[in-house]
Amino acid sequence: MADTKREIERKYELPECAAVVPDLTGTGGASVVLPRGVTELDAVHYDTADLRLARASLTLRRRTGGDDAGWHLKFPVATGIRDEIRAPLGDTVPAELAALLRSRTRDAELLPVVRLRTSRDVRRLCDARNTPLAEVSVDAVRAQRLDEGSATAVWTEVEVELADGADPALLDAVEKKLRRAGLRPASAASKLDRALTETGARATPREERPPSTAGDHVLAYLRAQVAAVVAQDPAVRRDLPDSVHRMRVASRRLRSAFRTYRAFLDRTVTDPVAAELKWLAAELGVDRDHEVLSARLRTRIDALPDTLLLGPVSARLQTWNAERWAGSRERTLAVLDSERYLALLDALDALLADPPLRRRAASPARQALPGRILKIHGRLADRVDHALALPPGPERDIALHSARKAAKRARYAAEAARPALGRPAERFADRMKAVQSVLGDHQDSVMAREALRELAVQAHAAGESAFTWGLLHGEEAARAERLERRLPEVWARASARKLRTALTR
Repeated sequence: MADTKREIERKYELPECAAVVPDLTGTGGASVVLPRGVTELDAVHYDTADLRLARASLTLRRRTGGDDAGWHLKFPVATGIRDEIRAPLGDTVPAELAALLRSRTRDAELLPVVRLRTSRDVRRLCDARNTPLAEVSVDAVRAQRLDEGSATAVWTEVEVELADGADPALLDAVEKKLRRAGLRPASAASKLDRALTETGARATPREERPPSTAGDHVLAYLRAQVAAVVAQDPAVRRDLPDSVHRMRVASRRLRSAFRTYRAFLDRTVTDPVAAELKWLAAELGVDRDHEVLSARLRTRIDALPDTLLLGPVSARLQTWNAERWAGSRERTLAVLDSERYLALLDALDALLADPPLRRRAASPARQALPGRILKIHGRLADRVDHALALPPGPERDIALHSARKAAKRARYAAEAARPALGRPAERFADRMKAVQSVLGDHQDSVMAREALRELAVQAHAAGESAFTWGLLHGEEAARAERLERRLPEVWARASARKLRTALTR
């Protein structure tokens, strides 16, 4: 079974003029520096033949030596911060780690590409109670390519890794001391990156030229959303917070861009892909929608005084949740492992590799993009006007939900055009988000009332009091009414002529 460790570290180049690391006693609260001796590490790094993992700053290695021998998979979190997922030592890539890489590797084989042999001289920084604060390692590295010839490289670097729970400010204090001694931050983010660079195979991401035409900006937006889908795949598999939501939003933004900017894209290519994105979002939504609804009901129940909680309310909600969540996690993982999903990722890659641009895509962005945004805004206006003209009730609820989806598309359209249109597009997107928020809260209330009615029926059938469920139903109805009264004011700001005119200036 794999486990995860958060690494917070900094790397430094050790030039010949700074042959030794300075004494760090007294630095940043480190009262004691304890030598830990020299350890010999032998790591073989794996990647696809075209270095897809390295291009995404991912590291997969099989390492022997030291106290953490085994398979290590590292995901970047932020500069100097990575999550290292570990699995026991074996001869082949562990299935659980391979699954986390599937959105990038697809059917490509993982092969040994670089071998790193490191002599690591470790010093541990501790406080006055001998509590570890950080480890400073002087690493003498020998790199050898395994995939193309046998090119080699050697270098020495210093690595400072923060201990679990230690104050990150210690890293700043240590860096200040190291810089005074002539050390400088490493130019490479990892040993693998440096090894690839110095052996002639730097895995740099493809550089895109700055967008200028309408088609350029649309493609840049599509690339960002495809990258988000791919990046969230392992996060969903790891069950990280909000990962399902982020992946679902990225798939929806892709669909929305296909629809909004269809004047620039060949629909014979994008429509089939959009259909598959709709399928993916729907599959991801099963778990996400219930998660949101359950959290909403739990919050409402927790806000009630005990005197209004009649019957086994919490137990009833827990049972209701269990019935709907049973197997949902397994279903989500099955979707990500399905041939259909992997085919969708391949289709997205193919679309970006050979963009299906129409002639109008060559138009200047500042001239062509506003018209598409305003067209979506016009559809939103029709839906809002229609909903507000209806009397309160189920028909209006449906109309408001339809308006919510249109508001989301208008927001996404403006976000895609923001690099080209600047602040006017940003303000426009913010106003659309405000409308979407009101309508989204309203739809959540509609769904909550449906669930509360179901819970009340179940409670009544079991001989329990349905009072609390009815009370919460009434509160949700009142909340929805307040949102409907608020909508005209929010919509007035989002439909202001000044806001729309600013897009075309």
